[in-house]
Amino acid sequence: MKIKTAWIIFIIALIATLTAFSIYDGKTEKEGEDKLVVAFGDSLTYGYGDEKGRGYIDTLEKKLNIQNREDYHFTNEAIYGLESSGILDQLADIRISSKLDEADYFLLFIGTNDLINSNGGNLANIDPESIEKGQEVYLQNLEAILDNLEESSSGAPILLLGLYNPYPDSNRIEAIIDEWNKEIIRLAKEDKKITYIPTNDLFKGKGKKEYFSDSLHLNSKGYNLVANRILERYPFQ
Repeated sequence: MKIKTAWIIFIIALIATLTAFSIYDGKTEKEGEDKLVVAFGDSLTYGYGDEKGRGYIDTLEKKLNIQNREDYHFTNEAIYGLESSGILDQLADIRISSKLDEADYFLLFIGTNDLINSNGGNLANIDPESIEKGQEVYLQNLEAILDNLEESSSGAPILLLGLYNPYPDSNRIEAIIDEWNKEIIRLAKEDKKITYIPTNDLFKGKGKKEYFSDSLHLNSKGYNLVANRILERYPFQ
């Protein structure tokens, strides 16, 4: 009888021990999971103009892993010349949409081409009426993009970057950028999962040759400013 009781006690203790290890291992595995960041955008997110790497995405990934001592992996879906309508096309592609639920964070930086193309492909001669129409379409697309990202993921936070003025000496263009950013901020405030990241102030009062690779795109130093701004404004966890 004593032997039988001892075996029962042993078995119960063994089960309890195995269960404890299972819970511990599960917790450790969950805490040690890699974080996936999926980025959408145009040439600015693609990193065009960065002679040292892949723009702010590559810089952000390196700094984030050093800062948090965790494995953050980035998938960069940015395409040169893309407008907001192009991102909607991407989100309708099963090759991309099927992976959205795996994302822990989204980065979205889009609108520069929408603005420039609405004005005929450049910002030399401003056409306020055309830009206003372009803004209306852009905002509709942006709202649809944000809704799609939220619905397709398991509540992953969205980091929404504001536009910057590629011609910081032009007050007229500055006013347009401010107006577009104002509406972007308005959409961001509608959902707590969306964090607005300003970029326009980063280049005010700075020499353009020092931070730009051409009339529009940033160089390594410029993209580094954007990466640092993201880390300043959003506490990745």
